[in-house]
Amino acid sequence: MSRWEPNARGRLEQAALELYRERGFDQATVAEIAERAGLTERTFFRYFADKREVLFWGQGALTELYVGAIAAAPDSAAPVDAVAAALEAAAPVFQERRELGRQRQSVIAANPGLQERELLKRASLASAMADALRKRGVTEPAASLAAEVGVIAFKTAYARWLSDPDQQDLSRLIRESLGELEVMTAGRD
Repeated sequence: MSRWEPNARGRLEQAALELYRERGFDQATVAEIAERAGLTERTFFRYFADKREVLFWGQGALTELYVGAIAAAPDSAAPVDAVAAALEAAAPVFQERRELGRQRQSVIAANPGLQERELLKRASLASAMADALRKRGVTEPAASLAAEVGVIAFKTAYARWLSDPDQQDLSRLIRESLGELEVMTAGRD
């Protein structure tokens, strides 16, 4: 593959995922990733700070999407409904990258250090959503609870979506997960 072919980031990401799955995350090197992608190490570092970031590079854009969707929710929306709107706004991004998502999750599941990084990512997303809710006037603890519930609902829906090849609608699974939480808490004072 020539290094002048388009989509260097995508090629690096795919090469990294292949190597992580074949050899394990710790054993794969940046040099091997770049070589498999037909690129140089220097090009790798233009796109990723390190080999972990191949798995987590979209976090900033995802955070912006969530925060923007919460800000754009109707003023009358309950906190959890604003969070639901944010989660559903992000669903198309994940739909486009389903197979990469499956590969990514299998790599993360096999590495405790990456599992920890994934938890930090989720905590950061919850914090950003809670901040966005507070900017809408939602007080504590409602802002933090709604954001954390959203992260849990998304995690559950995403895992179901990745594991079921016949399931095509991530948004529906997000709504189902939030509905399940609502049912579980209904009638409690």
